[in-house]
Amino acid sequence: MTAAINQPHRAPWPALSYPDWRETCNTLHLWTQIVGKVRLALSPHVNHWWQVPLYVTARGLTTSPMPYGEQNIAIDFDFVDHNLSITTSQGAIKHLPLMPRTVAEFYDEFFTALAALGIEVAINPMPAEIPDCIPCDEDHVHGAYDQAAVDMFWRVLTLADIALKRHRSLFIGKASPVHFFWGSFDLALSFFSGRPAPDRPTADGITREAYSYEVISAGFWPGNDRFPQAAFYAYAAPAPEGLATAAIQPAAAYYSQDFGEFLLPYDAVRGADDPMQQVLAFFDSTYVASADLAGWDRAALERPDGRTDPKRKPRGPAHRAG
Repeated sequence: MTAAINQPHRAPWPALSYPDWRETCNTLHLWTQIVGKVRLALSPHVNHWWQVPLYVTARGLTTSPMPYGEQNIAIDFDFVDHNLSITTSQGAIKHLPLMPRTVAEFYDEFFTALAALGIEVAINPMPAEIPDCIPCDEDHVHGAYDQAAVDMFWRVLTLADIALKRHRSLFIGKASPVHFFWGSFDLALSFFSGRPAPDRPTADGITREAYSYEVISAGFWPGNDRFPQAAFYAYAAPAPEGLATAAIQPAAAYYSQDFGEFLLPYDAVRGADDPMQQVLAFFDSTYVASADLAGWDRAALERPDGRTDPKRKPRGPAHRAG
């Protein structure tokens, strides 16, 4: 945040129009899936599939260290110098430049680099959570890479990461890390009540595990063809009765019946006098509405003073359920 303010040519909250960077977004989404599937293949299973996501860094996205035999490896997207790096705890490193190339070319070069480091891993090349997709090793359609667009996306991710971590600071119950899901291509944070959720008879193995306990989630995504605009979001699963009509902040936020979640358009945030406070108000108010309507024991799940950051506005009062 400070670095962006000290560079007048880089707006702290940059424009991020999905239609303007759609082709690059689609390519980058698929590249992160290839890297993410390696993380999935190498990492021991963690509850709610928390071994799957990537994490925001000061330069881009990372897998974080992954075990491979008796060493660790890490794969990092550097959106400052636009490189992909593969490093090992034995001191070896390989770089791939991030530049226009098809998904199939990226796939081949990436696995060639892994093999050169002595890393053998197999993944399913079929993309996840993308309709009408092409196997990554056969995808010669997607190949755009606009550095300026990726830079804007990464800077918005950084701001969303900061907001979610500040939101996380007031919750002392079970919570996820702030992590980037390469399947849905969004940054997310989840809070849990500690109570098992009702069975989801139609759920697959992934969603059954992900939503096995009552959860309130918040995050950011850059949009897609179904919803072509960047937005912050929040939802509860299972959704308590009355949530769709709950009062939330700021005024630009609303409940989407199509998606079953609250949305706050990114453009409304970046045009505000205090964008960060707008995002925090959205995260806090949707959490309070969801937790109160679902009967969560907020007094047991939140810090007694209700705040740890002097810049934060306090949430509504926490009352014990029942």
